[in-house]
Amino acid sequence: MHVVERYSYNEKQNMTKYLALFLCNFCQAAEINVASIDWCPQLCQDTERPGYIIDTIEMVFTDSPFELDIKTYPWSRSIKLVETGRKHALLSPAKNEAPNLVYPRNEVGIQRMCFFTLKNSDWLYKGVESLKGLRIGIATDASPQELTEYIKNNQHQFQYMPYHENYVEQSFNKLKKNRVDTFLFTYNSTIYKMKNIGVFPDYKMAGCVSSAKVYLAFSPQPNLNIKPMIDYFDERMDKIKASGALNNIMARYGLENWQLY
Repeated sequence: MHVVERYSYNEKQNMTKYLALFLCNFCQAAEINVASIDWCPQLCQDTERPGYIIDTIEMVFTDSPFELDIKTYPWSRSIKLVETGRKHALLSPAKNEAPNLVYPRNEVGIQRMCFFTLKNSDWLYKGVESLKGLRIGIATDASPQELTEYIKNNQHQFQYMPYHENYVEQSFNKLKKNRVDTFLFTYNSTIYKMKNIGVFPDYKMAGCVSSAKVYLAFSPQPNLNIKPMIDYFDERMDKIKASGALNNIMARYGLENWQLY
């Protein structure tokens, strides 16, 4: 049998792991079905600038035995699709947001969860004590672990809204109409949206709650055989991180240091 090496991932010590995928002219790349969300500048609905996390995982799986098929859904639905095995992987939760999934060693980015208010507000987040008496907007299935206990004991303060492409803009409108005093969301996405819709002078960040790694997280369903996908991802990601290439990706989105985002 004539063996053709079709892929650039050819280090001898790893080749046996992927032998079934590398050999044979007739074999097709194994598909990884990924559920994603619209979460710019991480994950964007833009073919030319699809987001730095999309750019990162596409770099990981270029010339690999795997082919990515990424589709966008609402956040809560995306989690369910992966938990139940209808999709292989999810972009891109922190571990506390989808604890039932399987996580590789390597993250694909960092998210900071911060509060936002009207520009003329003098309120600042200084721990959970500073939240007393406030009306707080929050995305469903996107609360940081640091606030879990407080939210559980003070549900009356929180107004939940499913995360979708208009979540940030609708949250700004709720601030403007005095329906909430502050809302909580990721720093990068909120600042990105503020600039894009021209409201940067009207609102401000009022303190951050947490900073957490986010991942390409995989389904726990055993029939999907996700271990080779995770192994490949981690090995490639180790090399890409060491090369400094991720900072070049960040520069495309006006961000300087991959480890800060």
